[in-house]
Amino acid sequence: MFSIKSLVGLLTVAAFSAAFEDSVADYAPAVNIDCPDLESTEFVREWTASNQTLNPKEAAYVETRLNTTISQAWDDWLGDSSQLGYNTSSFLGNFPKIGIAIPGGGLRAAQYGAAALSGLDARNSSAKSAGTGGLLQVTSYLSGLSGGAWITGSLFFNNFPTLSELVFGNGQDLSGWLLDLAFATPDGDDLFSEYNQYFFGSILWSVMSKANTGIDTSITDPWARMISYHFLNQTNRANFFTNDSAHGAGQLWSDIPTIPAWQQYQTPFPILVTDSRPQNLNTTTFLTLDPTVYEITPFEFASFDPGLSAGLNLTFAGTPMKNKQPVNASACVTGFDQAGFMMGTSASLFNQILDFAHNTLQGFSQSDGNGLLYVLSRQLSQVRTREDDVANWPNPFNGVKTTTYDDTNSTWLSLIDGASNGENIPLGPLFVRERGLDVIVTLDGSADDPNNWPNGTGMLFSAERASTILQASHQQFPPLPQNAQDFIDTGARERTTFFGCDPQRTPPEYPLVVYIPNMPPFNGDDPTANTGTFQLQYSPKQQQVLFDQVHSNTISGFVPNTNEADPNFGKCLQCAAVDRARYKLDPVVNRSDFCQTCFKQYCFDPKNPPSLSEVPNRKQTFVDPDPQGLGNFLSENESKLIGGAVGLVVFIVLLVGGLIWWKKRKNRQFVAQYQQVSALHDEEGENLKRYSQYVRPESYEMPSHQGSVYRD
Repeated sequence: MFSIKSLVGLLTVAAFSAAFEDSVADYAPAVNIDCPDLESTEFVREWTASNQTLNPKEAAYVETRLNTTISQAWDDWLGDSSQLGYNTSSFLGNFPKIGIAIPGGGLRAAQYGAAALSGLDARNSSAKSAGTGGLLQVTSYLSGLSGGAWITGSLFFNNFPTLSELVFGNGQDLSGWLLDLAFATPDGDDLFSEYNQYFFGSILWSVMSKANTGIDTSITDPWARMISYHFLNQTNRANFFTNDSAHGAGQLWSDIPTIPAWQQYQTPFPILVTDSRPQNLNTTTFLTLDPTVYEITPFEFASFDPGLSAGLNLTFAGTPMKNKQPVNASACVTGFDQAGFMMGTSASLFNQILDFAHNTLQGFSQSDGNGLLYVLSRQLSQVRTREDDVANWPNPFNGVKTTTYDDTNSTWLSLIDGASNGENIPLGPLFVRERGLDVIVTLDGSADDPNNWPNGTGMLFSAERASTILQASHQQFPPLPQNAQDFIDTGARERTTFFGCDPQRTPPEYPLVVYIPNMPPFNGDDPTANTGTFQLQYSPKQQQVLFDQVHSNTISGFVPNTNEADPNFGKCLQCAAVDRARYKLDPVVNRSDFCQTCFKQYCFDPKNPPSLSEVPNRKQTFVDPDPQGLGNFLSENESKLIGGAVGLVVFIVLLVGGLIWWKKRKNRQFVAQYQQVSALHDEEGENLKRYSQYVRPESYEMPSHQGSVYRD
C-alpha cells in the first residue's frame, strides 16, 4: 500500500517530468519578449573582491539545508562520534561546510565521478557499511566541469537518484546513460544509415530552431543536444531514434529548483565551470590562467574573479545587455539556459581540436569525428553561426568593470571547456571566500600521463591561480607537492590523501582538502578506469567493471606497504570531514588519538612527505575488460559460421526483395515527421559538400539574418 506521502511524492515527480516541453524544437529560446520593469529588476549584480556577496537564493538554500537536512545527515553518518573519540553534541551548530569537485575528462570522468560519489553515498549499502557512505549527504556544494558537468546535470535532472541507477538505469523510470550508443554516430560508423540520419535530423532540427530566432550557434549546439540524449531524462533505448520525446530540449538549468529532491533540500548546490577566450584572443591552444573563469548555477551566470565580480540572473541569459540592463525593453530572451547547452558549454573543447584547414577533429575516433563534422557541415549550410569552435553567449557584462574586465567591450562571449586553462578540477567556486567551505573533496579523474592517470596537474594549476590572480577573492590552498613529479614520487596520486591537516592559525588559513584520484586498483588488479578522454562509447560490461573498480577504490583506502584495504578508512574519512569543527569551538578541542592515527596515515606532511613505496604493486597499463576484436569473435564462433554459411546465402537471396519493399514503406512513414530536415539530405555522394567549404576562416561568421536581434 502506498502512503499518502509516497503518493504525493510520485505525483510531484510526474508533474515535474510533464512540465518539460515535448518537441526537439523547444531547444529554441524565446526571444523578443517584454522584459520585467527595468528600473526595479536587477538583471546583473556586482560586488568587489573584498566585499563579496552570494546570490540571495543560493545563500538561503545552502543555509536552510545546513540547518535541516545536513544537520540530520551528520547524526546519521557519525552517530555520537564515540568511534572517533569525539562527542557529537559538542559540534552541534559547528559542523564543517563541505564541497565536492568532479573533474573533466569526457565519459571517463563522468563514470569515474559517478562511481566515486557512489562510494560516498549513504544510500549505497557497501559504502554505508564501509563508513564512507554519508559524506555526500553532508555536502553543501557540488561543482563540475566538462565530463564532471555531465554527471552533475544528470543527477539533478533525474531527481538525484542513487548513482548506480543513474548510470545503469533501474528497469522502470530510469534508462541509464546508454553509453553503448555512441555520442556522434549511435547507429554505427555509417553516417548515412537510416537511423543515424534520423538522429542527425533531430539534432539539426533542434539547432536550426535556435538559430532561426536570431541567436548564433556553433558546433557546441549539436554537441549539447548529443549530451542531452544521454544525461537528461527524456531518452530511452526505445525512443532514441524518434521524436516521440523532446530528448531534454526544453529543460533549463534554471528549472533545477523545481526538482522534487531540491525542494526537499536533499541535494547539494550545483555549480558548473566554463572558461572564456577573450574576443581579442583567437588562440586555438591552451589558455593561460589570466582569462576570466565563469560559473553557472541555477540562479546565476557569474564570475568571482576580482576583475569581474558580477553575476547575471540566469533566467535572462541570452539577452543583449549593456551597462547591466537589456538594450531593448521588448527584446528579452528566456530559455537560453537549456540544460544540455550549459553542460556542453562547460565541455566545449573544440577550439583546441577543430582543424579548419584539414577538416578534422583531433582525438576523436574517425566515426565520432566524422559524425560531428557532418552535422556541423549541414548546420553551416542552413543557419547563421558565429565562431564555430566555441559556445557563443551574448555578453551580459558589456560595459561592466571597464578597467579590469577583459571582455567589457565585447557584445559576445566565447566560452570553452572549463579545463582550457589547465584547471581540470572545478575547484575555483569551492574556494570562493564568501562560500566559506571548510572541507573540499577533490575527485581527480584527469588523464595527465600516457596511461591516462592523474598526476595532480589540475590542482597545481588551480593553486597557482589562487595564489596569483585570486588572492583577494578566494581562500588559499593548503601545502601541496611542488609539482607533478612530486605527486608521483610521494604516491599521492595512487591513494586517498588529505592536504592541509595542520593549519597554523585559528580559524584555519585554508580548507582541508580530501584528494581522491582515479587510481590503479589498490589490490593489484588490472586497471580498467583509465580510458581515453575522447572515447565516446562503452559496452555495458566496460561500464560495470569501471564503476565497480572505482567504487571499490573509493571505499577501501590503503594500508601502507600492502595491497590490502584499510578496515578503518571509513572512520578516517569521517575524521577528515569533521576535523575543522574543532577549530570552531572555544577553546579548540584537541584531535582525538584515533583521528591522529588516521591523519598520520593519510595526511600529506610537506616536511616529511610519504613515499611511492608505500603503495606497491599498482598496475598502470589499461586492460580492456570487454575486448571485442574480430580474432576473438572468429575463434569463439568458427563452427557456427561455417555451418551457417550455405543457409545464409540462400536466406540473403530471399531477403533482398523483402528489404527493398520494407525500406520504401519505412521511409514513407518518416517523411512527414522529418519534412523540414529531409531537404538537407538531398545532396549525397559526390554532391555532398565538405565541411571546410562552408567555413570562412577569416571571419567564422555567415551573413546576418534579416531581422536578427543580434546585429553587431
